[in-house]
Amino acid sequence: MANDVKVYTVNGSTAGSSSSLPDWLIRKRAAKGKGKRAIREHVEGTIELIQGFEFPEASNRIKSTRDGHHVVATGTYKPQIRVWDLDQLSLKFERHTDAENVDFVLLSDDWTKSIHLQNDRTLELHTQGGHHYRTRIPRFGRSLAFHFPSCDAYVSASGNEIYRLNLDQGRFMNPLVLSSEDGEVAGVNVIDINPAHQLLAFGIEGNGTVQFWDPRSRSSVGTLRLPKTRLFQTGVDTASSGDLSVTAICSRHDGLSYAVGTSTGHTLLYDIRAARPFATKDQGYGLAVKNVSWIDGGSRMAGDGMVVSADKKVIKIWDRNTPSTNFASITPANDLNDLHHVPGSGLLMTANEGIQMATYYIPQLGPAPRWASFLENITEEMEDQTTRSVYEDFKFVERTELKTLGLDHLIGTPTLKPYMHGYFVSLKLYEAARLIANPFAYAEHREKMVRDKMDKMAETRIRTKKEVGVKVNKALAEKILREEEKAKKREERKKRRKAEAGESDMEVDAEGAEEKDRPSVLTDPRFAAVFESNEFAIDESSREFALLNPSAAAQQRTGARPKTAVEDEEDESEKSSSDGLGSDSEDDEGSDSDDAGELTKFDPRTRPGQKNVRVQEAYDRTRERNRMAGRTTNVNLVPMRAQADGSRGVDKNATFGQRRMSTGPKKQQSSSFAPDAHFTADGGMELSWMPSSGPQDADDMLVSGGGAPKKGKTKRPGVESFGAGMERGGDERSADISESDRKGRTQRRKGVRSGSKNVFRKMDG
Repeated sequence: MANDVKVYTVNGSTAGSSSSLPDWLIRKRAAKGKGKRAIREHVEGTIELIQGFEFPEASNRIKSTRDGHHVVATGTYKPQIRVWDLDQLSLKFERHTDAENVDFVLLSDDWTKSIHLQNDRTLELHTQGGHHYRTRIPRFGRSLAFHFPSCDAYVSASGNEIYRLNLDQGRFMNPLVLSSEDGEVAGVNVIDINPAHQLLAFGIEGNGTVQFWDPRSRSSVGTLRLPKTRLFQTGVDTASSGDLSVTAICSRHDGLSYAVGTSTGHTLLYDIRAARPFATKDQGYGLAVKNVSWIDGGSRMAGDGMVVSADKKVIKIWDRNTPSTNFASITPANDLNDLHHVPGSGLLMTANEGIQMATYYIPQLGPAPRWASFLENITEEMEDQTTRSVYEDFKFVERTELKTLGLDHLIGTPTLKPYMHGYFVSLKLYEAARLIANPFAYAEHREKMVRDKMDKMAETRIRTKKEVGVKVNKALAEKILREEEKAKKREERKKRRKAEAGESDMEVDAEGAEEKDRPSVLTDPRFAAVFESNEFAIDESSREFALLNPSAAAQQRTGARPKTAVEDEEDESEKSSSDGLGSDSEDDEGSDSDDAGELTKFDPRTRPGQKNVRVQEAYDRTRERNRMAGRTTNVNLVPMRAQADGSRGVDKNATFGQRRMSTGPKKQQSSSFAPDAHFTADGGMELSWMPSSGPQDADDMLVSGGGAPKKGKTKRPGVESFGAGMERGGDERSADISESDRKGRTQRRKGVRSGSKNVFRKMDG
């Protein structure tokens, strides 16, 4: 886009960008066929106006037919001619030739008749059916033109002769021999025939002149000399004046104006009636002008008499009245070989050194051709593509990153384009600066990728025990190492809890430093001989080792397999997830809990052979309380004889046998037994007796009423004595004892963890 003139790329690579797909990638995809990715790029990235508008390697020349229905182009490799049907927007056919094409002319209004100049000094005539005739010329040809009134084909070559082939008679005519006052003519680069009066113009190589010949008299009518001094002063090339050559000529339809392109990259506009140019345009690259043409008719915003000139690098469209300013400037992605403007439209077609031929549409230059009238309706969609390529070759960099790359000294120069909170910098410059700032960036990135991949693979492996690297007492070293790892984990949990509690980081760091300074048994040089010398090897089969390590000795006897590292980790996770084992038992920072809580926290399975001291202390306290309570509390015992009280004559405190005896049938007792003899329900007999050797003592009698009591001791009312110091009744405190204290515990204890972890709920009803 130049001066608000929008240029749309409708075929080939985007103008002004070098980020298009390389030719080798296009060739590879063409060989494999279009996949999903290629189709997606076609839809989202580019607009392909004409399908298959390309050659395998490069294109040489391109022209459209006079009827406007076809486009004919030549290219390589292999040398071939291709014709596209513009009504169908697709390739019509392709035809291969023996040599590469230099120039061609369409003899008819359509594509059916054409003459081609090849680089092997041959002229080929082609018709609709194919190759028609081939002839040769004495020298290598450079340009070709056809004079329709006389049916003469003019061929310029590397000499001073212009060969004439008359297609009506089918034979060569006498050539036109050019001469110059400056010396011998080295060659003729270009031929032009004015469409108004058929005047022939020949661009001479080396001396910077243009000779005009009349085809009727076959003689020279004038010579135009280019201002060599002026061109070399303003041009880029500093070579001698003898190197100035005419490389392009185009005459206007008015018959008076000529546009001449030179090898120094200048385009001069002449009026045939004057010897001095009225306008001069410099392409700016110092390269030879490939093509120059007048744009007449169909212009919208552009004035009448626009000129388009192109060299290998750039295409410039400018007004003949103001040559210093460009109407539009296009920089193709590939080097140009030829340029063709579709008459009466704003469409430009190019033949270049790339696979795809480019086509550009400029709405301000002219309307879309009849066969592509839909272009005017999709210009808004194509505008997104053009604006997206403005900063396609630039990288956005923030100010901090710019300083890191060492490019901050370029701030304020045209190299950096300010945008928002950073700058746009050329992509090539950014890559070079990044490589200089950090030459090992790729190596570091690759190393990081390899390390991440190896770590990910290591997570899936079966982990084994860490090798301690000692010669003797490996089991002892592994045990010490496990204890150190456990101590390290405890310290980490301590630090984490202190950090959560809000303690200062200085105290935590001081404790960590102390832990790091604490020596390890494995690394302490004082104990190095324990793990290196065989004299300190532990005999695990000895009796002393079995007494100090009973569990290890038992494993050796039973042949139990030691746990692997994975099983040890699983055991550790089970311990940490079990009830009450989330915190360290060695830490005394927590507050003392009740007895029930300590009971639930202890799990004998985790520490076999170890006693729970707190549980034992709680049990001893409970036992002491029960013993003291037994001394002060009067025990109610069940009498050996059932007492008959109540309406039914059954004592509630009597045993089952006493109740059965009292309610069952009474047997006839023998009178021979003592009056104190009683028969039991199971046929037994109870007999109370006392010795008669001395006075009876009430305390020594087994049953009440066995003898007279001692003097001074009276029977208390409501107290029944059973002997041996046992009494019943008379203690008023028994009324205050609860039912559970008299009969004992009838329900399970509460607050104790159930083995099955089931919860029983009381069901109503």
